[in-house]
Amino acid sequence: MVVHVVVYGVHDLANVAVMDRHSASTLADPSPLLRAARTASLPAAAAGLAAAGVPVFPCAPTAKFPLTQRGFLDATTDPDQVASWWRKRPDANIGVPTGERSGLDVVDIDLKPDASGFPAFERARRRGLVSGWATVVRTPSGGIHAYFAHTLGVEQRSWTSPRTHVDFRGDGGYVVVPPSLCVTPAGVRAYELVTASPHAAGPVDAAALRAFLDPPRLSTFAGGPSSTAPGVGASPERLAAWVATRPEGGRNAGLFWAACRMVESGFDVRSTVGVLGEAAQHAGLAAREIETTIRSAFRRAAPLPDLGDGARRPATTPEVS
Repeated sequence: MVVHVVVYGVHDLANVAVMDRHSASTLADPSPLLRAARTASLPAAAAGLAAAGVPVFPCAPTAKFPLTQRGFLDATTDPDQVASWWRKRPDANIGVPTGERSGLDVVDIDLKPDASGFPAFERARRRGLVSGWATVVRTPSGGIHAYFAHTLGVEQRSWTSPRTHVDFRGDGGYVVVPPSLCVTPAGVRAYELVTASPHAAGPVDAAALRAFLDPPRLSTFAGGPSSTAPGVGASPERLAAWVATRPEGGRNAGLFWAACRMVESGFDVRSTVGVLGEAAQHAGLAAREIETTIRSAFRRAAPLPDLGDGARRPATTPEVS
């Protein structure tokens, strides 16, 4: 099987643009992730990662949202718990918390039909900001996850950069790992390991990378919706991207506000959790807090009334503190 990855000028990855499974298996000292990628069985891969000291938790089959109540906070290396999870759902995808919990930080380069994070990643590479990667995974959408070593004792929170389509997964975040599968517009695709360096991974300075990719702006969310917040009728994707970038002190209020917009657009609780839940976790909120906040929004807000002329107006203005 030949694995292709579109690199868009990322020279450090050009030598692994085409790589087959056999050559991957000959790499010296294969990492737990490499061994998992070579395992066809999701339960066996999850057990192998846990046995190697990498905490795991189950995610929905062919999707990325957690199946456990607390999401990535439930991740464990306990073999009995891991076996129990995958015995109940043998088709569950494998989630791994990033940051201090696993010792892994991940730079996520997105690729969509109308947008790509590869040019921004290439600019960062030329500045020497992402040179320490040791493992590269191709995501189902055609993007990549570049794995770095987390520096113990140094907190680096997860963040997203919607403008550049490059995200960081560190403390408070997680990634789905091979051999998990995910539904894409082109069908069901796998997370596939492209390469693993024989050298130890280096760290990535997430703050420096974010400042380079997305220089801070004067207008930020603080205490309530600002001019940068999506308006009524904004797409779920835009709401999720906005929630994921809420700073500490504004995360819960931002999630509540976005959930109210979802209510007004006619979405139900399950759909709202599915759209906003992962974004809120990436912003640093716990799974239980996310669900509580979203359910609170559904109690406070109601779908926009149809005024008969195609217009809809908010049924309520939520308090945001």
